[in-house]
Formats: sequence, structure tokens, C-alpha cells
Amino acid sequence: MTDTDDDTATNLPARDEQLALFRDMARVREFEEQVQRSYLEGLVHGTTHLCQGQEAVAVGVVSALRPDDPLTYTYRGHGVCIARGMPMADALSEIFGRSGGVSRGLGGSMHLTDPERHLIGSFGIVGAGLPCAVGAALAAQMDGGGRVSATFFGDGSTNIGSFHESLNLAAIWKLPLIFVCENNLYGEFSHISHTTPVEDIATRAIAYAMPGVIVDGNDVLAMRRATTEAAARARAGKGPTLIEAKTYRHRGHSRTDPAKYRPEAELAEWLARDPIKLFAAALVASGTAAQHELDAIHEAAREEARAAAAEAAQSPWPEARDFTPETFAAPTGNA
Repeated sequence: MTDTDDDTATNLPARDEQLALFRDMARVREFEEQVQRSYLEGLVHGTTHLCQGQEAVAVGVVSALRPDDPLTYTYRGHGVCIARGMPMADALSEIFGRSGGVSRGLGGSMHLTDPERHLIGSFGIVGAGLPCAVGAALAAQMDGGGRVSATFFGDGSTNIGSFHESLNLAAIWKLPLIFVCENNLYGEFSHISHTTPVEDIATRAIAYAMPGVIVDGNDVLAMRRATTEAAARARAGKGPTLIEAKTYRHRGHSRTDPAKYRPEAELAEWLARDPIKLFAAALVASGTAAQHELDAIHEAAREEARAAAAEAAQSPWPEARDFTPETFAAPTGNA
């Protein structure tokens, strides 16, 4: 198992790339803030699971992959979709249950899917994306196109059968697969210390003879670098990697959870390590960008999210016939 170190001036991305990373993180944050506002306005029906605080994981990983690398992610996966390029208006239309959504309003917040962008599945069942990512990695291996599959999952998923079975099979077949554990310390309402006998999820990679890498999940450059290394290894036919991103969600598990089970000191410590603020401070300190530039980027992201919500609210509701193709098979032969 190896730990990632801080990036140095010798291996930082170019200025434009760093600003793009900041822009994507700001867009993910403002998208999630807009989802919350829209819920309060009565536009979102059903539950939502937001990822404020975990933006560096989604953006860092996605930025290091090819656009055709297939991804699976959790019901807290809006950030992955926005980072991959799903238009905000299409995503919000889906969350609003409108026909203009990426799945015509049939999936909602927990099932954002976009095959054209190789976003092959958001899963409401804990850990369900892992075996699907194994299948995608097997397909990538068989077609020989050099694609890499990546799957995002929470720390709570690592105690169920699909996690262990997926790592085992991926290792045996040396599949081009990156396992990304977003360890935000809580599986729903339970602290990891109450459910998991190891402090570092990455140590579980040892049992499956694959690298297990611990990364500061609030450091977008560290996430990008770890993913770049794992992807290069996978594309070279050397098999999967388990990345454990140590991070934290700023809000409760879902919209109805005030998260009072979290100690105030713990919350304050992690809020002080907000990934967007950390990266902004680093960009300013290095002379890469001025604060007013970053403020303008963030404000543009906020306006984009607001405009997308207004557009999504005008999208029509699905009609009954819209559900037919996904519910009933086409008739064959005589009735």
C-alpha cells in the first residue's frame, strides 16, 4: 500500500488545466446547492443525496480518464455526472422528474445515467455499481480499445459481498478497473468505527493482490495523480487498483437527515478543509490565479446552475406513453 504525497511544482498541470479543475469543482458544488434550493421550492419530489465536500474526488478522477472510459457511481453521484459533462439542465430535469431529463424523467436523483457519455449507471442499492463496473471492465478488456472502467462507492459498501467478489474477480482476470472508495466516514448514519474493523479501507486490497492507495480526497490534484497512475497501470494490462479517498460530506445522508450524530468538532475540522477553498488558496499562493478570477469562475457556476434550474422547471412532465417502452415488451406474433 502506498500513500500519495503532495504535488510539487515539477508535476503540476498547466494553468489552464488547474483552472478547469477549479471550474469543475465549483460547478459540482453549485449544482448540488441548486438541487437543495429546488427541493425547498417544491421542484424535487423524492429524496436527494448531495455530495458537497466530495467534489475533489469526482473531478480529480474524471479529469484523469478518457471520455469513453465507462463509469458507475452511487446515488450520491451527481458530481461524477457533472464532471463528465452531463448538462446541468438535463440533469436537473431528470431530478425534477421531467421529460427533458437524461432518462426522460424516469430515473430521478438516484439514477442519473447517460450512455452517450459512458455514464453507465447510478445505483440506489449500496454496492450495486461494483459488479456492473466489473462487467464494463471485462468488455473493455475484450474489445481491446484500451478503455478503463472506474467505479465510485462509499465506505459502507466495503462490508458487503459485491465489494469482495468484485475485487476478487477483477484481480483474477487482471481487468482494467479502478475502484474508488469515497470514505466519508459514515455509512448512512453510522460512523465507520462502528461497522468496519479496519481504519484504512485500502488495506483490504492486500487480500486481492492489487495496489491499495490512500489519497487525501479533498485534494483534487492528489486524486488526479493517483487516478492517472492507476489508469496507466490498467491500460498496460496490469490489472485493477483500489483507491481510498479520505473525504467528508458537508450535509447529512439525505435531505431529511440533519446529521446530528456528527461531533461538532469533527464537522468544523472538515469544513475547514473544504476542497474548493483549499484548492483556491493553493492557486492564489502559487500565483496561478488571482482571487478575483476564482470568484468570477465560481459566480459563473452559480449562475449556470440557476439558469439550468429555470430551464428544467419548464420541461414538460412525462406522459403515460413515455413509460411504455421501458415497462412493456413489444408484442410479437398474434395477440
